[in-house]
Amino acid sequence: MSTTQKPPANPAEKTFLGHPRMLANLFSVELWERFSFYGMQGILLYYMYYSVADGGLGIDQGIATGLVGAYGGGVYLSTILGAWLADRILGSEKVLFYSAIMIMLGHIALALLPGGVGLAIGLILVGFGSGGLKANATSLVGTLYKEGDDRRDAGFSLFYMGINLGALIGPLLTGLAWTEYGFHYGFGLAAIGMAIGLTQYALTRKNLPEESHSVANPLPGGNSRMLLAIAAGAIVIIVVAFLTGLVNPANLALVMAYLAIAASVAYFVVILRNPRVNAIERKRVYSFIPMFLASAAFWALFQQQFTVVAIYADRSLDRNLFGWVMPPSFVQSINPIFIIIFAAIFAALWTKLGSRQPSSPLKFALGLVFMGVAFLLFIPFSGGGQNSTPLIALAMILLFFTFAELFLSPIGLSVATKLAPRVFRTQMVALNFLSISLGTTVAGILAGYYNQDNEVPYFSFSGITAIILGIALAVATPGIKKLMSGVR
Repeated sequence: MSTTQKPPANPAEKTFLGHPRMLANLFSVELWERFSFYGMQGILLYYMYYSVADGGLGIDQGIATGLVGAYGGGVYLSTILGAWLADRILGSEKVLFYSAIMIMLGHIALALLPGGVGLAIGLILVGFGSGGLKANATSLVGTLYKEGDDRRDAGFSLFYMGINLGALIGPLLTGLAWTEYGFHYGFGLAAIGMAIGLTQYALTRKNLPEESHSVANPLPGGNSRMLLAIAAGAIVIIVVAFLTGLVNPANLALVMAYLAIAASVAYFVVILRNPRVNAIERKRVYSFIPMFLASAAFWALFQQQFTVVAIYADRSLDRNLFGWVMPPSFVQSINPIFIIIFAAIFAALWTKLGSRQPSSPLKFALGLVFMGVAFLLFIPFSGGGQNSTPLIALAMILLFFTFAELFLSPIGLSVATKLAPRVFRTQMVALNFLSISLGTTVAGILAGYYNQDNEVPYFSFSGITAIILGIALAVATPGIKKLMSGVR
């Protein structure tokens, strides 16, 4: 029997745009965290490959794009650790709070420490902190809704709009700080934004539901020494790998991709074989596998905003606006503008359609098709040379990025919470983020093959592949829906 009927409304419940009141607080926290994250990431690639004379580090462009991909993949890969800590030791609320502190310290390191040392320390802290925060913020939103509440997808879409308000403002302000004062002032501004978000969360965290403080699957006592030994061993292996050159900046993205694949396979096996997962929950986990693969393919293209699109904006885009040359990082704010405009429209549409809205796998399929079309739209402007593409043309391409994102990304967050077994609530969200980790890392690897001389074949292959995958997922949707066992 389907469980998609909306439960009776509580007339005494205080709401935020028709949703639980605490959604507004989580919306605000995520806004400031994304301000700092995307503000930093908007100037990160340029900081790496710009010459030392221009304030950068002078890293080879191909290596720089791979590092950006590896860093982005690492952020989402570290959601495993954050989710595990939440489900087994601390609970989602505490992990989110400590992760926010780590993120702020990472931005401070980027702002104050020079050269490669500051880059390494800052990205490690921000990467691990963001991983811990992302999975648990999403899980906390899920605790605000009871099973079968048709407001859930709309609530995640509103939450997603908060993410994109921060993503809009961050690159604009850090980009201005970079062009006026230098890269480190941009990173410092990101640190200030994170401090504001941390303070706001500290003042409101007591209002979260009791479920947010619970530990879903507590770790048996007496295992602390074993955990410390495993953690120490992992650190030693990582340090030795870098010191011996086994892992280096040139192959880091590929290593991260293999880690994401191995972690994904291991996670699916652990969840599916756990004796506390019942038969219906197990079928739902199986239904998530094709959506996981579709999500990884989507993010392999979408996350090229921070690699290929960033380079394209720096070299091929006409950024002259009435005599003022717009910083290339401003392009990173175009997609968030469209998200802010259209997220509420999509949320209202899903709410109005209710049980008649497209199923989650069909939404994923549409997201892949729109993503493929977006890449094909680059082709008419390819090979035009320096500063040849009109800004309006890139804006229209990024509009298709936005439609693709709204069909897939917030729905991915929502469906992960809906399909999650009870004892893997937060870790199922982490599994969704693993698909983003894999896709983001692949985005950095693919960007290494991009240059202005091969734009037509590059964009053609990427676009056509995404469209074919989207059609295949649409064809498979009826079978996937059966496995979802009443979840839409």
